[in-house]
Amino acid sequence: MRYVIVGAGPAGVVAAETIRRRDPKGEIALVGDEPGEPYARMAIPYVLTGKIGEDGARLRKAKDHYKNLGIGYRSGRAEKLDRAGKQLVLADGSKLAYDRLLIATGASAAKPPVPGLDLPGVHHCWTMADARAIAKRAGKGAEVVLVGAGFIGCIILESLVERGMKLTVVETENRMLPKMMDETGGDMIESWCDAKGVHVLTSTRLKGVEKEKGGRLAVALDPGGSVVADLVVIATGVKANTGFLAGSGLKIEDGVVVDNRLSADGDSIFAAGDCAKGPDFSGGFMVQHAIQPTATEHGRIAAVNMTGGDARYKGSLIMNVLDTAGLITASFGHWEQGEEARAADLKAFKYVKLAFDGDRIKGALTIGMTEHIGALRGLIQTRARLGSWKAKLMRDPTRVVEAFVSKVP
Repeated sequence: MRYVIVGAGPAGVVAAETIRRRDPKGEIALVGDEPGEPYARMAIPYVLTGKIGEDGARLRKAKDHYKNLGIGYRSGRAEKLDRAGKQLVLADGSKLAYDRLLIATGASAAKPPVPGLDLPGVHHCWTMADARAIAKRAGKGAEVVLVGAGFIGCIILESLVERGMKLTVVETENRMLPKMMDETGGDMIESWCDAKGVHVLTSTRLKGVEKEKGGRLAVALDPGGSVVADLVVIATGVKANTGFLAGSGLKIEDGVVVDNRLSADGDSIFAAGDCAKGPDFSGGFMVQHAIQPTATEHGRIAAVNMTGGDARYKGSLIMNVLDTAGLITASFGHWEQGEEARAADLKAFKYVKLAFDGDRIKGALTIGMTEHIGALRGLIQTRARLGSWKAKLMRDPTRVVEAFVSKVP
């Protein structure tokens, strides 16, 4: 059996290893589009701070790991999928024949349509090459404009603060982490950042970037004004890498649509990770639960089914845990709607919000309350019925650990 895996992130690597365990004689080709061995994109901020070197970000540390497993690792960018011929065409013209194909091409940083983003000194922070470019300009005391205060933006914020840079954050929405936090939580994080010396501009849009004399950058903002910077970092979301699938006949929305076996065609083509639009934990379909645990589970499930197994995916739980300049925030599931309970201590930067579906918790937010994270995840993932504990949590939502101990076996 010939297996081709296009994409060498966590989903692709775990899939290759799982296939090898289940099919010792199969031919496996793992294709990555960046130089060097596969690495964890989530480790890039730690490379930027110097906490780890580039080797520390590699997904597998052992020498000749892929060679020793008989996994043929190669660099190349997918150009086209020839389904009739069962071939993946790469940008250099080479072709890889497959019996089973896994699409695990991930996502790329999205670039907003404003002028000046191709100037030297304007970067995303998505690849190892981006991290190297940022590090060259990110000396202590340098002035930086970070565009975007979502999940990825706040991860980058943490590393820029650690490098001792003077940071201005620009966010289009009316609060930080607009998709991860409600208004109370977003405002609390902004206050925390202000206290750390980070200048946060919400409800503010990037208009463009121009080069000034001396090589500095003038960042124009809407409404009004501009900021001068040594470096501009763009963190305004990501887009699934599915362009090479145009004309393939596969169903593409904002990702490759898959079923609960992570199959894209019910036969020989599967998709996993950030480029896959698959089942959501609470029902329906979602895309880009862009976290490593979801990607690795996708890779494992897809690989089992590619090798003749019958593994079913129960769905991704939207879950994010984030350290923003020392303040730990977490969000789980669907916290936006339904009956809810809240408790906040604004001065102490502590906040918890629970969202209910009947007597179950379907979503939650926390700030500064790390002791609750495991219990909340357990209550949501097990769909535990709270019974009389719901009324107790409505009165005092900080008692989630007690509820977890009482209701989850």
